[in-house]
Amino acid sequence: MAVRRFDPNQPASFEFTPENLAWAQATIAKYPPGKQQSAVIPLLWRAQEQHGGWLPEPAVRYIADMLGMPYIRVYEIATFYTMFQLSPVGRKAHVQVCGTTPCMLRGSEALIEVCKRRIHPEPHHLSEDGDFSWEEVECIACCANAPAVQIGKDTYEDLTPELFEQLLDGFAKGEPPKPGSQIGRQASCPVGGPTTLKDFIKAQD
Repeated sequence: MAVRRFDPNQPASFEFTPENLAWAQATIAKYPPGKQQSAVIPLLWRAQEQHGGWLPEPAVRYIADMLGMPYIRVYEIATFYTMFQLSPVGRKAHVQVCGTTPCMLRGSEALIEVCKRRIHPEPHHLSEDGDFSWEEVECIACCANAPAVQIGKDTYEDLTPELFEQLLDGFAKGEPPKPGSQIGRQASCPVGGPTTLKDFIKAQD
């Protein structure tokens, strides 16, 4: 894995909004006395969401102070987990394309080519308008519905290059499609629908 460092351009400071501060305090309170530091990952994630999808270094120090942790401990967490973006990402979408074997076998490389053409030839760069960015990631746990991408907290599955283009068009317009399978598949049923217990289903009808 490549070395992960904070972006050289950082804001002067960071603090939670009143709403997020109340949420953070409630989250910390869920842990028993002496275990409040266990809230570090959800607090970092909320800070990233508040800051436009990426985690600035002042937010790491802010959360370390909230939890009574040495800065280096929180730096280690922020730089280890790839769920935390350490540089600015697209305003409308940061696309994480799964490149693990099932997705690769089902066409993720074609999705990456779309990213290179529509967003930027290299990962972790902003598109010209600043609306999009992308990267290739490891498994996002949608293997049965490969290939898939993750944007924010949501996954979009059963993609073809054409469907992926439509997905990006939706985000560009501020009208993202419904998460999940983009061909109408339910859960991880076979393409075309269930193939077992059909006689039982007909009998129930």
